[in-house]
Parts: sequence; structure tokens; C-alpha cells
Amino acid sequence: MAALLCAFVPAALAQQAPALDWAQARERLLQVSDALAAADAGVRNKQELQDASRYLRLPDITADVRRMQFQKSLALPLGSLAPVAEAFGIDSPLRFAERDWRTRPIITASLPLYTGGLIPAAQQAAQAATAQARAEREAQKQSLQLQLVQAYFGQRLAEQAVWVRRDVLDGLQRHLDDAKKLEREGFATRAQRLQANVARDKAEREYRKALNDLDTLQQALATLLRSGGPVTASSPLFVIDAPVGTREAFERSALQQHPQMERLRALAVQAEQGVRVQQAKRKPQVYLFGQYDLHRRDALLSDADWAFGIGLRYNFLSQAALPMQVDAARAQLEQAQSGISEAENQLRLGVGKAWNELDTARLQYRLLDSSIAMAKENLRLQELSFREGQATSLDVIDARLALGGAQVERAQAAYQFDVALAQLLEVSGQLDRFDDYRRKADKVLE
Repeated sequence: MAALLCAFVPAALAQQAPALDWAQARERLLQVSDALAAADAGVRNKQELQDASRYLRLPDITADVRRMQFQKSLALPLGSLAPVAEAFGIDSPLRFAERDWRTRPIITASLPLYTGGLIPAAQQAAQAATAQARAEREAQKQSLQLQLVQAYFGQRLAEQAVWVRRDVLDGLQRHLDDAKKLEREGFATRAQRLQANVARDKAEREYRKALNDLDTLQQALATLLRSGGPVTASSPLFVIDAPVGTREAFERSALQQHPQMERLRALAVQAEQGVRVQQAKRKPQVYLFGQYDLHRRDALLSDADWAFGIGLRYNFLSQAALPMQVDAARAQLEQAQSGISEAENQLRLGVGKAWNELDTARLQYRLLDSSIAMAKENLRLQELSFREGQATSLDVIDARLALGGAQVERAQAAYQFDVALAQLLEVSGQLDRFDDYRRKADKVLE
């Protein structure tokens, strides 16, 4: 096919365009896609947060350094010494007041013992968030591959259309030349020659349009692959005549492997852990603590040199621990679970739609083989009859256009098969296997 196209497209373009088969194009797409790079960054972000959640049970150590001015007043009753003090003019109680600047560096450590389930809930939620990011990355990957199927094989369809339109144009040009010759010899009328001329001009317009369509699709594929210029798609359109599997198997795969299902299941886990978090906020928390004074010289009378012990914290009233927060988390969990059920229904519908479109395209391609064979034979007979004066110019034109139309229609059926196969694999979470199916093709359009 590439050799034929060199006659129709600029020679410089044909020489410069790198040839990529489907596997190479897919590999390049996964390397250069900005959307996939963004999804990769999202996975790394969630993975780092998940890794950080492993350390939630480690002690929390803080250093608190204060430079402060203070004033301390102290009254000391003299008790039984009061009469003696009065003899010396000292009133009871004794009163002291100190005002000074002090530096208070203190290290405090706190180790959680019981959090009401808050820590394991946070860890499992972080793990589910990573699973969600990976599912979203896989969904992005599958979506990009589906776009590549449409662009890559869309370019091959456009190349087939160019080839057919050029063949029709050449055939009608030959017919026009024959009509002119027969008109000069008196075996054809001027009207027949004009009919041939009009048909030839129309064929040229359709050929030029096919070239422009090909150029548009080449730009689309080049943009998708970030190639900086046209790419020659070397893998042909194909059709697999045998069944690709059972519909039930694809449905099972869709419910188990589709990234959207994995994403929704991860969201459900996060919502479930969100309920546990809100419930944990309404429970007491037990912790170990320790404190050490690094500058005892400036210690206040009420400050300890060091201290350690066990503590219990309980929020009797907090905006973050109200019963409504638990109800809201449960509603979010119900939303996630309902989303899973709805997604299952949509996936079943998607599998059914793609399955039927695949079967339709396969049947159309198969039936068009006989149509093309009949159209070729009819064109041969009409051209022979026209030269012998037993057929009109319009008969030859109709036969030529019928053959071209059947050839384009067959190429479209092959393209529809390839796209339907990609959609079936995408909706069942198996688009990475597209190349495996392509290699099993028993019918190709070179």
C-alpha cells in the first residue's frame, strides 16, 4: 500500500515519514503522552502518601523554644513565726515578686497507644487512594490506546480511500480517452463523451478530497504521537473472521478488570474508612508522653525538669466529632456502592454494544467480498460492450463507480471492525491485548 501511495502523495513526504507498525506506535504513545505522564505523577503522589501513613504509629517529637518575659508573685504565710517576724518589722505573709526574661527550650514526645481505629483507617484509606490513582492511570492509558486505534487505522482507511479514488479516476480517464476516440470515429455521441468528461471531473474532485482527508488524519496521528511530522502506518486494516471469544467472557472481564470498576471499588474503601475515621473521633484516645527541660537554669517554680506518663484525651464536644459527620460519611459510602452497581450495568451495555458492532462489521466485510468480485466482472463487461458499441458511457461510469464504492465500503467495514474490537477490549479492561488479536487476523487490506 505504501508503494502505491507514493504515486499520489508528495515524494518528499513519503521519504521523510517514519514507518511505525501498531506495536511501535503504541509504545511511542505511552512514552510521549502528557496525559499519561500526569497520571503517573498522580500515582506517585498517592504512593508517597501511602508510604507516609506507615509511620503514623511512631512517636510525635516536638521541640518548643520560647523566649518570654514573665512576672511571678508569691505569698508565703509565716505561721507560728509571725510574732517573731513582727518583732523585726516583717509582715506576714511574706510577699515576693519576680519579673525577668527567660528562655524555655523543651522537648516533648507523644506516642499513640489507642486511637479508636483512626490510624488503621487512615492507612487503609491511603492504600485505597493509591489504588484509585492507579485505576485512573489505567483508564487514561486505555483511553489513549483507543484514540490511537481510531487515528492509526483511520489513517489506513483514508489511504485505502485515496487508492480507490485514484483507481476510479484513472479508470474514468481511460474511459474518457476511449469515448473521445470513439466520438472521432463516429461510434460514440458527443453526449456520451460529455458524460465521461463530467464523471472524470467528479472523480478528480473526490480524489482531491480523499487526499485532504488523508492529510487531516495524518496530522491527527502525528499530533497524538508527538512525531513532529507525518507517520507512515505500516500495519494494515484487518478483520478476524472467527469469533474473538464469548460475550459472557467479555462481560466477566469487564466487571472484574475495567479500570472504572477498580476506581469505584477504591472509592468505596475510602468511604468505608471515612466512616471509621468519624467513629474514631468520638472515642477516647490513649497515649504515652514524655517531656524534658533543656535549660533548667531558667525553669519556673512550676516547671518540671522532666516528666513522662500516660494520658487520655476525649472530646466531649467538637465540630469534627458530631454524629452528623458519621451520617455524612455513611451517605458517601452508600453513594460509592450505588455507583458500583450503576457502573456494572453500564459496562454490560457497553460490552453488548461493542459486541454487536463487531459482529456487524465482520458480516459486512465478508459479504462485500462477493460484491467486489461481481462489480469487477461487471466493469469488465461494460467496458468491453462500450468499445463494441453495445453499452452506453453511463453504463461504464456506473460500473466503475459501483466498484469504487464497494471497495471503499469494504475498507470502512474493516475499519469499523478494528474500532469495535478496540472498544470491546477497552470496555472489558483488556485493550493491552489488542495487538494479540491483530496478529490473529485472517483478512487484511494492504
